[in-house]
Amino acid sequence: MIELFVSAFALGFLFNAAPGAIFAESLRRGMVGGFAQAFAVQVGSLIGDLIWAVLGLLGAAAIFTLPLVAQPMAVLGAALLGWMAWQSLRDAMRPMPCLMSPGVQSRKSAFAAGAGLSLSNPMNIPYWAALGGTISALGAADPDGLAFFVFITGFMASSFLWCFVCAAGIGWTRHYVSPVIWRVLNLTCAGGLLFFALLTLSRLIGV
Repeated sequence: MIELFVSAFALGFLFNAAPGAIFAESLRRGMVGGFAQAFAVQVGSLIGDLIWAVLGLLGAAAIFTLPLVAQPMAVLGAALLGWMAWQSLRDAMRPMPCLMSPGVQSRKSAFAAGAGLSLSNPMNIPYWAALGGTISALGAADPDGLAFFVFITGFMASSFLWCFVCAAGIGWTRHYVSPVIWRVLNLTCAGGLLFFALLTLSRLIGV
């Protein structure tokens, strides 16, 4: 079980460290609000991952592989990514704001954005639906409830640690951001978010 925990812990880091929509949104908001907003996005996405993990554990994630369910979720996810891409593009066209600490309301918004991105991401469906196979590949030939619990605990422990690492890095970087870098970062985030939105739609229509 220790080996399974360590493997899940490492897998959690790899899963979260891969650049994607969550990181782009964390960077966009963190450049304005620092650690607090970036951390809120990361924790919000972690809540979404946990919900998918529990659904996978219960076997309910298989329901979301049905086209009738998966397709509307994919459209919703693409729309959310497109809206955030527009937000980034809009920020890039505006003067760089004063990088001050955010208020409570903006942190709540960042948390909701992270959770929304995670819950509406159709790529999470096959990942957590195949949770049992993943655990088996990591050494639990006949995974039971304890094996699932150990795996999820290890995965979520590293994911929560990554929330601090990512947010701290963004919070530190923002002190060295110039107006030019501000615009480049927002344009990069807009491009990244738009890419993932188009990727989601292309997979939906089978291109």
